[in-house]
Amino acid sequence: MTAALDFALPDTLSAHEPPEARGLTRDSVRLLVSRGSLPPEHHHFTDLPGLLDPGDLIVVNNSATLPAAIRLDRLAVHFSTAREDGTWLVELRRRTSKASEPYGGGEPGEWLPLPGRATLRLIERETPRLWRARLDRDVEAYLRDHGVPIRYSYVSRDWPLDSYQTVFATVPGSAEMPSAARPFTAELVTALVARGVGIAPITLHTGVASPEKDEPPYAERYEVPAATARLVNLTAANGGRVVAAGTTVVRALETAVGGDGRVAASAGWTRHIVTPAIGVKAVNGLITGLHEPRSSHLMMLSAIAEREPLTLAYEAALREGYLWHEFGDTHLLLSR
Repeated sequence: MTAALDFALPDTLSAHEPPEARGLTRDSVRLLVSRGSLPPEHHHFTDLPGLLDPGDLIVVNNSATLPAAIRLDRLAVHFSTAREDGTWLVELRRRTSKASEPYGGGEPGEWLPLPGRATLRLIERETPRLWRARLDRDVEAYLRDHGVPIRYSYVSRDWPLDSYQTVFATVPGSAEMPSAARPFTAELVTALVARGVGIAPITLHTGVASPEKDEPPYAERYEVPAATARLVNLTAANGGRVVAAGTTVVRALETAVGGDGRVAASAGWTRHIVTPAIGVKAVNGLITGLHEPRSSHLMMLSAIAEREPLTLAYEAALREGYLWHEFGDTHLLLSR
């Protein structure tokens, strides 16, 4: 592994199915722990309450996953992100025997007939991969009737939508599961609360990933409620740690930080990108999955953890056979 966290990820370390299909409970996946400059530790997610202190706060994403993939004979349309004007960002993908792959076709103004006699009009490219498009009816209602969860080739078969929801999912809107919180269960939440660890929600609706070629994040819808902002500020003032359950939570909280360094109630579309140069002001820790080489998520991790312990953690994860992707193992980073 290089200092840039460029490493080879063997297919054997991809989680091909949910842990429940491997005979595990959601909260029994492995948990790699990075504490400042200390060597990485190996735990299970059920150990999380004992790894945090009374007075700490976990901020979670309550966005629920949509069945955001529409399958045609040869193509699939992945609905990513709603825009203020009613259009959506969508990705066109060519269907394959395993799942799908990027499709470079499409023209501005082109109409695509979809199942249920719906029509999608391509307007213009928003990024090299994503189109801005308009469906001739309400998108979320249409997806509930005709969509399936987005699946990439490392997952060997379709799984029901419930497999892609977290215990906190209450506000539909994500194209893909905010997967860092998938290992939480009602029993684990109870244990955290009994330990004196608080839990507070934000909403950030995640768009589609770019598994074949990483690219910087684009604008996503978010909301930081006033009650959550108040709890984050109170935790910091009392010396507790604010631990984000997922990179989506980091993005939302850091977007809501004001000039005084405090988090304020905030909502809209965020284009904020967390980098080591910018750093973080709202969080002291992060619960996340294991990320692919050279990804922008790794750049965010480097803003929370020092490069050397992060490199050691990924070397340990590769050596010890941790599993990657949304159904895989987890990583807890604590800056102190």
